[in-house]
Amino acid sequence: MNLPVLRTMTWSTMTPADRTELLQRGLREIFDPTLRTAVLAIIDDVRANGDEAVCRALRDFDGISIEPDQLRVTEDEFAAAAAQVDPALIAAIDVMIVNIARFNEQVMLRKGQDWSFESSPGLTLGEKVTPIPSAALFCPSGKASYPSVLAQLGAPAVIAGVPSISVITPPMPGSNGTVDPATLVVADRLGLRNVFRVNGPAGVAAAAFGTERIPVAVKVVGPGSPAVTCAQVEIQRFGATTMMLLGPTESMIIADDTADPVRLAADLLIEAEHGTDSTVVLVTLSQTLAETVEKHLRAQIFILPPRRAEAARAALGVNGGCVLVSSIEEACSVANMFAPEHLQIAVNDPGVALAMIMHAGEILIGQHTPFSAANFVLGCPASLPTSGFAHVSSGITAEAFLKRTAVASATEEALAGLAPSITALADHEGFPAHAHAIRLRFPS
Repeated sequence: MNLPVLRTMTWSTMTPADRTELLQRGLREIFDPTLRTAVLAIIDDVRANGDEAVCRALRDFDGISIEPDQLRVTEDEFAAAAAQVDPALIAAIDVMIVNIARFNEQVMLRKGQDWSFESSPGLTLGEKVTPIPSAALFCPSGKASYPSVLAQLGAPAVIAGVPSISVITPPMPGSNGTVDPATLVVADRLGLRNVFRVNGPAGVAAAAFGTERIPVAVKVVGPGSPAVTCAQVEIQRFGATTMMLLGPTESMIIADDTADPVRLAADLLIEAEHGTDSTVVLVTLSQTLAETVEKHLRAQIFILPPRRAEAARAALGVNGGCVLVSSIEEACSVANMFAPEHLQIAVNDPGVALAMIMHAGEILIGQHTPFSAANFVLGCPASLPTSGFAHVSSGITAEAFLKRTAVASATEEALAGLAPSITALADHEGFPAHAHAIRLRFPS
């Protein structure tokens, strides 16, 4: 069977409803009322019953029966993990962690330092930058195990100096509760010892509220299924924070007729193979290129196992596809409206396109910078906002685990110079104590 892979659309002739459907990918599933009701039931159970509810969720949704004292990964499991992982994979993990660390060390140099300046004579303003007190990192393990996700979350948190870090990860599918040994190797390399085997939504709730064995975290982050993402949205009502949104993966490539169609097809399949809820879009000026890419997609999709091929067909056919545009300006306009998690630019003059792109989780320049390289080893963040949230948020770096406290210091002379403005504003807004505190110091 050699069915078409790419759904093809022309932006100028798409209806407003068709455009909205493409642009709002993933949101319907994440905020589905039925899913929300089910997730809220899990959250309420964990909030009321702690570890007992966490174990119940593992049994009910993953078919794994363990006792509360088995939730935390043991030192014996850490010790055994390295022996169970291929040395080549361990070497790759080390390369990955080193490059992520290098990137985040630069983030800390630029954004993790206290700073101050003299705003006017006698008035000094600045910020004190400190790590958040705790974080829980969700590492998915449903469709597969993802040690790279833990590296992408854990290295920034460690480099930011978060004093209490826990890892929430479901056991491997079909296991008796075993956590992926490669994930444990990453945790070991990062010095993370609080690793808990927990079902996704229940684990998010456990970290938000704290249980008898799982420590509470002020921030819970990590990509996952719509259920996991929904849980992260809901726990914010109880005071926890998260990153909006790290939902089903998505990618976009802007390409012109100078791009290699064989590589385009291969790169489109990278994020497409994740799952049937993924969205992948090719934006191009060339109908001929689109047709050629379709031919190569039909050939290359058959190298994938059936489950991955099914996911790719959904990502490129039902959820995404090819959008034909009339100019590079229109291509970039579509990209900015879509605000993709992952964006690759494969055009003759990428600098022109780069200057016009305002909204994307990451921008990869040229066909020597594929999504898989960025996902694993380049070092730039790969846990990125999805579902259009790149309009307002960024990928997870060390900065995500920092908070900023404003610091100000005024001399008596500086305050005297500001006194008339302070009292005028206080009088207008009806705050006599505000004004009194100033007039007390500087009676007229």
